[in-house]
Amino acid sequence: MNPTDDLFAAMRAHVVEALATLLPELPPENFARVLVEPPRDAAHGDMATNAAMVVAKAAKLPPPKLAASLCEKLAALPMVVSATPAGPGFVNIKLADDFVRGVVPAVLAVGPAYGDGPKRAGGPVNVEYVSANPTGPMHVGHCRGAVVGDALALLLRKAGYDVTREYYVNDAGAQVLALAYAAYWRYLQALGTTMSEEDYAAATPSGLQYRGDYLVPVGVALRQIFKDTLSGPKATPADPSLWLDTVRDFTVEAMMSAIREDLAALGVEHDIFISERQVVSEGWLEKAEATLTAKELIYTGVLEPPKGKTPDDWEPRPQVLFRATQFGDDVDRPLRKSDGSGTYFANDVANHLAKIDRGFPQLVQVWGADHGGYVKRMQAAVAALSDRKVSLDVVLTQIVHVMKNGEPVRMSKRAGTYITLRDLIDEVGKDAVRFTMLTRKADAQMEFDLDKVVEQSRDNPVFYVQYAHARCRSVLRQAGDPAAGDLAAAPLDSLVDPAELALIRRMAGWPRTVEAAAVAREPHRIAFFLQDLASDFHVLWNRGRDDSTLRFIRAEEPEATKARLALVAATATILRSGLAVMGVEPVEEMR
Repeated sequence: MNPTDDLFAAMRAHVVEALATLLPELPPENFARVLVEPPRDAAHGDMATNAAMVVAKAAKLPPPKLAASLCEKLAALPMVVSATPAGPGFVNIKLADDFVRGVVPAVLAVGPAYGDGPKRAGGPVNVEYVSANPTGPMHVGHCRGAVVGDALALLLRKAGYDVTREYYVNDAGAQVLALAYAAYWRYLQALGTTMSEEDYAAATPSGLQYRGDYLVPVGVALRQIFKDTLSGPKATPADPSLWLDTVRDFTVEAMMSAIREDLAALGVEHDIFISERQVVSEGWLEKAEATLTAKELIYTGVLEPPKGKTPDDWEPRPQVLFRATQFGDDVDRPLRKSDGSGTYFANDVANHLAKIDRGFPQLVQVWGADHGGYVKRMQAAVAALSDRKVSLDVVLTQIVHVMKNGEPVRMSKRAGTYITLRDLIDEVGKDAVRFTMLTRKADAQMEFDLDKVVEQSRDNPVFYVQYAHARCRSVLRQAGDPAAGDLAAAPLDSLVDPAELALIRRMAGWPRTVEAAAVAREPHRIAFFLQDLASDFHVLWNRGRDDSTLRFIRAEEPEATKARLALVAATATILRSGLAVMGVEPVEEMR
């Protein structure tokens, strides 16, 4: 086992090898559920495995007996100090301190690449996130999904996946039509119309839905470019056939430009932007229908009336239905309404077929929690379209309650009185926004307290982790910023204090954390790990204040100093690596 590896994965390989030796008659699939993890109580050792418990039934042996035999095999390994059975069949493993200390030079040898996963087989992963309707500026409701999606894409890349980051532009629905009418009103205002806003609203198909001031510059730009050619006499509304397509396309592009700027301010990037209108115009809905029809998965029928709230796509009349229940959904789903027009779901089916056609065997999407009821039907559609060869994982993000001065900040997108994403960034900074959004599991509600995220206290995780990195850099600057290569060669025998070894053991868990977080699609685990690593470092720093033998720089002991500088440099390296996954810049010093 090499310290440059994920120690937990490497030890699992040893455990499986020992089981195969003890139970040569068992096929390898019996070992699939074997885990090697940190024990719940650090006093029990460095690692624990459930191997005896999960294999005992197939081996027809009592778990404690198999655990005892496994302990003998593991204890013979040179890096293992002890392997002891525990409870109903667990095995606790303690590693040799010399072996644990080997993590430090391993980190320094590869730098921030420590914890990178091997290149994955199985094809590229498409991660779609944000995908907000282009009907206005980004607001804090979009922010969490943007950060979670971007961090998840960075995490998957860290774990070895080939990732494409995608934004799906919802530019084909009724909301975009309403946006065009709202922008046209601002255009008429820019021309000097004498018509009242309420009269205009009454004359539009669905009222004036978007009244925010953010459309005023769009109206001015339309006037500058098109003069009065899109209006009727004296700046009155013209027939929509004269202006609707032009204004809609112009406004969507203006809104997407603003959205891109907002996302850039948050450090969120996408590799490609896919237009819903383009997907529809290219015939992907018809291709999807043809594919499903060939598989006898489409029929015309009438759905039973739903219990509770009636969804938008239910009609008490014959509709074109997809047999979603054959793929795990609760009911079959409409693809076309009784008038022949496509449903909202149908366009999403088309979009997913286009993704499959582009060669993505793994789809990961970040949605708001209000779309939770939509997950099963889309997974059913993907399974049907791909013959179950493509997976769709959906990460749901709960609402964020923004607080200031102890009071909630109210938002209303359509009224234009919400707090925008740019407001949030201007208030506390990009890094504080990103880190804070990842301090809770995505599907848990959270409060974003504008006052607390800028506090300089250990209760503020953004500050606490950044402070740990700044302290590391302070030590290294004081020592003249020694090269990582020189520190990697330092003897580490002097690192014997429990606090020093605890810090190294924490670092040893970084590759495992990356792998586990990527598989679970949970980037918040990175924030949790960094908080724990920062805590271990701060403990060591504070102990050095009281115990001079634990200070990082001791002029009278150059070898011990070099060992501790290596420890500090490795800590800073992993802090930077973790912050990079979160899209957060590490600070050199606190101000």
